[in-house]
Amino acid sequence: MTEDSLLDKINSPSDIKKLTVPELSVLSDEIREEIMEAVSHNGGHLASNLGVVELTLAIHSVFNFPEDKIVWDVGHQSYTHKILTGRREKLSTIRTEDGLSGFPKREESPYDCFNTGHSSTSVSAAFGIACASDILSDKHYTIAVIGDGALTGGMALEALNSAGKSKQNLIVILNDNKMSISKNVGSMARHLTKLRIQPSYLDAKIRVQSRLNRIPGIGRGLARMISGLKSWIRVNFFGHQKNMFELLGFNYYGPLDGHDIEQLQTALKAAKRSKGPVMLHVCTKKGKGYEFAEKKPNLFHGISAFDIETGEPKSSSKGYSAVFGEYMCEHAKSDKKLCAITAAMATGTGLEEFSKKYKNRFFDVGIAEEHAVTFACGLAAGNALPVFAVYSTFLQRSYDQLLHDADLQGLHIVLAVDRAGIVGEDGETHQGIFDVAFMNTIPGITVYAPSSFSELESMLDKALYKTEGVAAVRYPRGGELYLPEDYVYDGESYTFYGKKFSETLIVTYGRTFSYACSAAEKLKDSGIEVCILKLNRIKPVCMNAVKKCMGYKNCLFFEEGIKYGGVGENFGFMLYQNGFEGKYKLYAIDNYVRQAKCDSILHHLGLDADSISEAVMNLSEVRQAGIQNSDME
Repeated sequence: MTEDSLLDKINSPSDIKKLTVPELSVLSDEIREEIMEAVSHNGGHLASNLGVVELTLAIHSVFNFPEDKIVWDVGHQSYTHKILTGRREKLSTIRTEDGLSGFPKREESPYDCFNTGHSSTSVSAAFGIACASDILSDKHYTIAVIGDGALTGGMALEALNSAGKSKQNLIVILNDNKMSISKNVGSMARHLTKLRIQPSYLDAKIRVQSRLNRIPGIGRGLARMISGLKSWIRVNFFGHQKNMFELLGFNYYGPLDGHDIEQLQTALKAAKRSKGPVMLHVCTKKGKGYEFAEKKPNLFHGISAFDIETGEPKSSSKGYSAVFGEYMCEHAKSDKKLCAITAAMATGTGLEEFSKKYKNRFFDVGIAEEHAVTFACGLAAGNALPVFAVYSTFLQRSYDQLLHDADLQGLHIVLAVDRAGIVGEDGETHQGIFDVAFMNTIPGITVYAPSSFSELESMLDKALYKTEGVAAVRYPRGGELYLPEDYVYDGESYTFYGKKFSETLIVTYGRTFSYACSAAEKLKDSGIEVCILKLNRIKPVCMNAVKKCMGYKNCLFFEEGIKYGGVGENFGFMLYQNGFEGKYKLYAIDNYVRQAKCDSILHHLGLDADSISEAVMNLSEVRQAGIQNSDME
């Protein structure tokens, strides 16, 4: 930033109102620089944030926050909003431990009126806030900002239907950065759009309607006739049919240039003066102002730390998602039934290459996880072999469909559950810690948990070709971790590793097995030997694995998932049902997990190698045995 930086003069949203349109344009460039600098160091959502800078400035220049309320759908486009609302100095901490969240947080600022993180929730929340303000006579404006992608979510459409028929004063801003919803044809159409958002037009419209309605007997009829005549002229002379938003009951303005601050301000002022729900259709360019993000907005949607000059990530390694994608492409060559489904996450789930090679067997259903599962069920009912690749945190939305449409009918669909377990910097809304617990409640589902790339491939084989009904393979974000050279996966539902006749047994699955192996090596150096039971199939748990635990004095279960309803809780119950007389202790997660690096989170949760070895050492009998062994040596 230069010494004359406008951004240095912005301490609160009220400062925005003092700036001219040219000054706001300069400020837009400065904000983009600030966002790129922060995201290049910490990672985050870049393209979406760069696309809404002018829109955010226009909103803050017209409305009075926090008295007025704004709900950002998903929330990954809220960085400019954070900068303008007193959080600029902390932007360098975004997505870091104890730093700013990458999403709106009520606890973080009074300017954030609703927490977001998952898609398609903004209209429902904003509509509720608007209704509450009416009930409590707390007059303020309520705004929802939703993207065209989030609009594909069924919840958003349900909310629009509800809000549109209510006549409630609600402003919905559609941030359209991909496609146009209704075609805007010719200079006359542009002129009419410009005319309709002028305050003088709206004032005249309201005055005429009000006066006509007061004429005894014929006034209301005249008002309806004029309104009908206006619609007839619009259709027959200008070819403009009502779009879906107007049919739902919204006053529709747009499309508008989302990077023209003056036009946006005019439209927002018009929306304030309108009665009833308003849909403001704004067209923006995702990644605007940064060439690499403009050319490849999908790659810069959510990105790790990168070099601003080249656009290249600072570190890259092969991950589970890539291995999954390669597996799908390879097997689709010979298996003509194999299909892939994604909910707007082809790149993130590793399916981009599949989408190019097998177009007729690739289905991107948009942000609609519920539909994705039932659609997969339809494919299965038609004798296809569907695989739905989905992040753990988003699979939560499909619970009813998994129960009612998939499992109840015994249909064979496969869930590739990506980002299972702790994901790190995206925080509470994105940690994949609930999928195991809710899948545990589904009677017929089979769930596999690989600990390496080769195990992922083997378990995908099992899920696709050796398992009936619903099958899930869950794997973590990132790449492989350490596994001992003498560890061998035998393809069975469980594997023992280590000294089988030790006093202490560690039970775990998935990524945590790597930490358990590292802990076992540390313990061995201290004279303590343990055995590890690795569950390869975590639902249903193999009864033989449970029975083989009977001779151990201590059984410690480490689970990178929610404690209540998880595998560890179920495993402990099965142990005691079968007469286990030793000590059983479960180490798992019992609350939402805040943002931080994965290593730091796992340490705080007691699930890394140091924590596992410490838990074993803290067992009094084991500690004493270790001391005696050391003395003998």
